[in-house]
Amino acid sequence: MPRITPDPSFYPTATEAATAPAEQLAYVATIGVGDNGDTPPDAIGVIDLNRESESYGLLVGRVEMPNVGDELHHFGWNACSSALCPWMPHPHVERRYLVVPGLRSSRVYVIDTKDDPLEPRIVRTIEPEEIAKKTGYSRAHTVHCGPDGIYVNALGDPDGDGPGGIFVLDHDTFEVKGAWERDRGPQEFAYDFWWHLGYDRVVTSEWGTPNMVEAGVNPELLLGNRYGHRLHVWDMKRRRHLQQIDLGAEHQMALELRPAHDPDKAYGFVGTVVSTADLSASVFLWERRPDGSFAAEKVITVAAEPAEADLLPDALKPFGAVPPLVTDIALSVDDRSLYVSCWGTGELKRYDVSDPRRPRETGSVRIGGIVERSAHPASGPVNGGPQMVEVSRDGRRVYLTNSLYRTWVEQFYPDGIRGWLAKLDAGADGSLTLDPDVFIEFPDGERPHQVRLQGGDASSDSYCFPNGG
Repeated sequence: MPRITPDPSFYPTATEAATAPAEQLAYVATIGVGDNGDTPPDAIGVIDLNRESESYGLLVGRVEMPNVGDELHHFGWNACSSALCPWMPHPHVERRYLVVPGLRSSRVYVIDTKDDPLEPRIVRTIEPEEIAKKTGYSRAHTVHCGPDGIYVNALGDPDGDGPGGIFVLDHDTFEVKGAWERDRGPQEFAYDFWWHLGYDRVVTSEWGTPNMVEAGVNPELLLGNRYGHRLHVWDMKRRRHLQQIDLGAEHQMALELRPAHDPDKAYGFVGTVVSTADLSASVFLWERRPDGSFAAEKVITVAAEPAEADLLPDALKPFGAVPPLVTDIALSVDDRSLYVSCWGTGELKRYDVSDPRRPRETGSVRIGGIVERSAHPASGPVNGGPQMVEVSRDGRRVYLTNSLYRTWVEQFYPDGIRGWLAKLDAGADGSLTLDPDVFIEFPDGERPHQVRLQGGDASSDSYCFPNGG
């Protein structure tokens, strides 16, 4: 039966979304790791976040993928607040399905969470052959719910080369509609994508082709500055490339994009993993100029930390330092706090970005790290480091996992990592503290990656109406 009122988890503005009830569940993708045929399948785990529950902070449900080796990454909801956009309204859809891509397999699973949120079930599988035939793409990576469909990006073509790009699924049937781009201009590499709905603009970032990343970081490509270091600006309705912004060739791997949630604001942040000049990592601000074009400037630099060579993995021994390796960033729904994950040094940083051109660090937590192995109060020293970070809609809770990409983990954490998820509390004063009561250690062979919150989170929704005021 068609819905006659919008899903109650949809909000016209980011300000209203920030007043939403606290999440009761989280969904987390786990990557199966093993040898000699004992690799477990990837899975979506369910975590109880109801403080009144006896199972608070525990895994309470799970759905396993029917295949082995998918390497689940940045899954997302089928629908969100963008369904309220007046120029492409879809008020009948609901935030019900998780759309889950496998980065290695190029397979996309559709998982229904409605009937039993603790035991979600797979209701559709989109095979890689269908995606390749209808779009020309392979290695599906990131999902965002848009006003006119479900957008999925892919790193390359079926042979592992470029170009990568975006394809679209139907909101209702999950049919593959086809490739999104009509004119891609000079764009070759793909990674993340987001939009400014109030300005009809899409922004995309760059990593590399599948052949450049699947075997791990290639030192020759890295030191040759051949990984992605550009942003691309697109006309959203016309699906045409408008502008290329070079962040500087030394700023290798421009990954996560976090635009302002208020659609009146045409700016956002992107993190770059490493500088080949000094091993630092950076965060850049992109911003619309008065003439309608976009520009970018570096607003945060995170320096590498000196370390004894015998404490470093082989890939870093010649440098005598640990790079921060910024692999994820997250912007709170009120656009005031930016979180920066330093997977190498084992630090999560919090910045006040009320003035986006002048970020100010207000909080920091150390946990894990290549050398430090900083402790969590519930477990003692841990390995891995802050990687995927997610923020609750009200901005008070932050969720953190430690697993990146299997081949990259083997290079930077050669003794392997034991998967964990931690919760942190974000204070109104800008502070950041680990919650000693929520720390989940996953079984051997399971490494957690992306987290999504029931009802939405800071990086899964976009809004059509300005905050005002």
